[in-house]
Amino acid sequence: MKFVLAEKQNMTQKFTEDGTVIPVTKLLVKPCVITQIKNQKTDGYLALQISSGQKRKLAKPLKGHFKDLGNFRYSHEFRLIDDKQVENLKVGDQISLESFVPGDKVKATGTSKGRGFQGGVKRHGFHGQKASHGHKDQQRMPGSIGAGGVQHVLKGMRMAGQMGNAQITIKNLEVVEVDVENSCIYLKGAVPGANNGLVILSGDGELKIQEKSVAKPDEAQTEVKNPAEKPVENEPVDQKAETIETEIKPEEKKADEAKESESATVESKQEETKQNN
Repeated sequence: MKFVLAEKQNMTQKFTEDGTVIPVTKLLVKPCVITQIKNQKTDGYLALQISSGQKRKLAKPLKGHFKDLGNFRYSHEFRLIDDKQVENLKVGDQISLESFVPGDKVKATGTSKGRGFQGGVKRHGFHGQKASHGHKDQQRMPGSIGAGGVQHVLKGMRMAGQMGNAQITIKNLEVVEVDVENSCIYLKGAVPGANNGLVILSGDGELKIQEKSVAKPDEAQTEVKNPAEKPVENEPVDQKAETIETEIKPEEKKADEAKESESATVESKQEETKQNN
């Protein structure tokens, strides 16, 4: 069994090779992390809990439960039947989107849009009364609800009431495309719920775990760290420094010569004054 948590984005369309248009629903799959593994010994049943999304603040019980895995927004538990499905799994593993392949049949569960209190025509599709003489203000009325001998409304009677905001599951939805780079899945047809709403996907197949990639050093860093290349980079700087020194030295010599000539003239003037005296 494979499963993942996703967010509904919008509806769009895809084109096949022969030009056929397929209406699809785009689902964004954020990183899904395994946060708890339940077994028969400790919990009495076998299940896997996965979490997704990000939240700014969490309650202390949830912080203790998630530990250092992250501040997750959504969490859902999936029942498992066989212990073999949990053998190679551990807490902290991230589910790979490659578990789903185009052509798979999946089950989508979401919360429908809330529409408030609605009448029988919109809620149950009643036709209403005739719009002819004698039916004033009765066009959308439900009419008779049954025999009067029971003296109460039978349970399950279709009447006006709260509509929407309920959990709805649609089975056998086909996976049209899986975009691993952008973490998106495209399902054929409509999916219950509003945009940015949580959608739970599950289907038959093997659950794959994303491999952790090892970061490779950049080429620029290796060039800086290599000591053999440092003198090559510093050579032009040293040459510039030498040229600057050679340019400055003649100016210093001229200044020294000027000072010597001034001191000589001062001494000659002093001698002349002495002789005159």
